[in-house]
Amino acid sequence: MALDKPYKNIPGTTIFDADQSRKGYHLNQFCMSLMKAENRARFKANERAYLDEWPMTEEQKLAVLARDLNRCIALGGNIYFLAKIGATDGKSFQQMAGSMTGMSEEAYRQMMLEGGRDPKWGRT
Repeated sequence: MALDKPYKNIPGTTIFDADQSRKGYHLNQFCMSLMKAENRARFKANERAYLDEWPMTEEQKLAVLARDLNRCIALGGNIYFLAKIGATDGKSFQQMAGSMTGMSEEAYRQMMLEGGRDPKWGRT
């Protein structure tokens, strides 16, 4: 029996729950592997070959290769694990968050300094 998930319809939000965790297990394990320098070097040398060592879905692999973090989250990725990809690429969490909103790093920083998005953002 599926659990009632009243949070499923929060605009612009993916909640990392047990279902997302199961869906993204291998994706998130791949991300955690990037904590080791030798794995980062192997990944950067041949990203596709390194990804193919992980039992991720093809869609997950393509999302990583495209650095489509929003898609990675939809496919079960946890932002705190996905941050390892950004770090491997030399990007800050702020740069990653900006890219996920379609904003420049500077525009994202300014928005956050001004209190973040309007709570009504994305709601009808």
